[in-house]
Amino acid sequence: MNFLLNLIRGVLENVMEEKSLRIDIINWGKLSWVNVENPGRDEMDYLARHFNFHPLDLDDCLSKIQRPKIDEYPDYLFMVLHFPVFDKRMRVTQPSQVSIFLGDDFLVTVHKGDLKPIVNFFKECKANETAREEYMGSSASFLLYTILDRLVNYCFPILNKIGENIEKVEDMIFGDQMEKAIREIALLRRDVIHYRRIIKPQTEVFEHLEKNGSKYTFLKEAPHVYFGDLADHCRKIQDTLEDYREVIEGFKDTNDTLASFRINQVMRILTVISTIMLPLTLIASIYGMNVPLPGQGSPYFFPLFILFSIFLIGAMLFIFRKRRWI
Repeated sequence: MNFLLNLIRGVLENVMEEKSLRIDIINWGKLSWVNVENPGRDEMDYLARHFNFHPLDLDDCLSKIQRPKIDEYPDYLFMVLHFPVFDKRMRVTQPSQVSIFLGDDFLVTVHKGDLKPIVNFFKECKANETAREEYMGSSASFLLYTILDRLVNYCFPILNKIGENIEKVEDMIFGDQMEKAIREIALLRRDVIHYRRIIKPQTEVFEHLEKNGSKYTFLKEAPHVYFGDLADHCRKIQDTLEDYREVIEGFKDTNDTLASFRINQVMRILTVISTIMLPLTLIASIYGMNVPLPGQGSPYFFPLFILFSIFLIGAMLFIFRKRRWI
């Protein structure tokens, strides 16, 4: 009786522990998908108790500075990948890490929960039996590819948003919003740099799997086909980002040129005004001295001085116009 009570108590404790953890599991046939959102140390301890994962790999799941990589062990394949997430408050693309453990009959995904494709896909498989049959009925590696394919496709809407922002900046530059355009160009440059920093090492991982994926025993489907497709998408993203970078640099140069041109226009007008006023100021300063000068006592002096000033201004404007200085 005591043994039975202890067994029941142990089962209840395990059930309560799993409910308190941010871990969800889908079982279909022989395959299990363990999804861990926003992991902490308790979730890593759970994985350490139920799987034969290396402690350093579990630490990598919690690391914020881990580079994308792939490691093979006798019992599983471990991958760390980064995917872009746009931060609306900071207006910059930030990396979101996904750690993956792949075995013959299990797939474990560890992420922060801010990647909508993997969150929505897990909910779809959990609620829909047809989805479980389609995506989990083949193998763990096919389920892995499906997840990665959705995550890579998720990169394109963010990329398209950058393209739309570039078009808006173009309108600002050639409009009357130059000051705003300068700030937008700086934000776009930072966004593209962050995006390229995320996608470049990711592409290297997919290219490695494309060329050497057949060496990994846990990748059942043809790696050169599936991961080659992912690598092509990542290379396309890289090429597009490179094009965006060149366009933004061109916008920066154009904006600097237009700003310099407008400054030169203002300086030219001010220089013309200063040049016209210089002789008049000189004459006025001379006759403003407290010394006797010719013509000061004549009642016609002031009207003649005004007429002379008008004539001098007109003559100088004529000369400047003829020389195309204005």
